Order: sequence, then structure tokens, then C-alpha cells
Amino acid sequence: MQHYLKQYLVFFFLLFITSSSSAQFKDSGKWKALFALGVNNPSSEGFVKGAYAQAINFPTVNIGVQHMFKVEYGVKLDVGFNRFKSDANSPEFKVNYTRINAQFVYDPTNQLGFLPSRIRSIFHVGPGISFAKPLGNLGENKQSYQNLLAGLEFHYAINEKVSIFTDLAYIYGLTSLEDYNPALSGLGAFNGSVFNLTFGLAVSLSGCQYCN
Repeated sequence: MQHYLKQYLVFFFLLFITSSSSAQFKDSGKWKALFALGVNNPSSEGFVKGAYAQAINFPTVNIGVQHMFKVEYGVKLDVGFNRFKSDANSPEFKVNYTRINAQFVYDPTNQLGFLPSRIRSIFHVGPGISFAKPLGNLGENKQSYQNLLAGLEFHYAINEKVSIFTDLAYIYGLTSLEDYNPALSGLGAFNGSVFNLTFGLAVSLSGCQYCN
């Protein structure tokens, strides 16, 4: 399954490249660069028994590129980095969690009709790959597995090219601890899901903010 998922991500990357060649500058609002920073909450079920992370962890960093075929729908390819560490009552560990996701994007703002003109609501969902690696001498407990991400963003347009946004996303790990054979004691291993709350900046690569 992981082989097919990698092919799916490559397909989205090629789709970004080929579609850019046909876009005119007046339609450049179709392309956006996204940068976000925030916090995360990993699920306790993703850790071995007796180990769990803090409820709120910093940082979460997301970087992505988005292409809208129409105002209402498009695609996005993004990379996210999270770090979380053990709670005070857990054995000590730190984990770097990285994900790559290809997502469908849907903007229902025009259909909703009640939001102010500068505010957009955006749903995004899509598959990806997660990489979890404990730091220090627990590095042998690194993991990789498929995920499915779903999120909701609210954008506020500062001007025609720049908007600020907040994003609440859930990255569901398509795995379980039963898939994990501990290399050491299992401490620091993470096979689970993560909530993210981020605040960021969306920049149109040139031209207008919204294009038909």
C-alpha cells in the first residue's frame, strides 16, 4: 500500500507542475504559498503503555503550495513538522514527527453566503506519509506509516495578495501499536494520530487573491 501511496504523491506533484504551464498571469491567484506555525496534541494511544506526551506541544510548522482550479476547489501539497515531548509523569523522550500530504481543497464560502467578503472558509483532506523519530539514544524506534489528514481553515484577506489564516487539522495514523515491534523498550515510539492548531500566512504567487 505504501508503494501506491508514494505514486499518488508523485502524481499530485506532477499535476502541480503541468498545470502551472497553462495558467495565465491574470489567473495567478490560483497559486498560493502557505506558511504556518502552531502547536500539536499527539494521541495517547500512539505511545506504548506508560508513556505519553504533553497535551500541548510546540512547534508545529507547515509549508505548502496550493493550486485552485476554480474558486471552489483545488489541490494542495504540503509538508508538516511537529515535535512533542514526554509529560512530567512519563518516562522522558522527545519525538520529531514529519508528514507529507497531497490534499483536495474545497472552498464553500460563496455557497454559504453569510461570511464577510474578506473571510474564506476552506476544507482540505488527503492521504500522506508520516515519519516519527525519537531523539537521543531512542533513534532506533523510528517509524513510518500512512496517514489521512482532514482540516478546516479560515482566511482573512489583508490585501489582494496576502491573507492570514488559522487551520485546525487532524492527522489520522493508518497504523497501530500492534504494527510496531520495539527495537529497544518501545519508549519514544509513536504510531498514532495528531491534532494540529496553526496560524499562518498565505501569499498569492502573483496577481489576484481570488480568480475564476
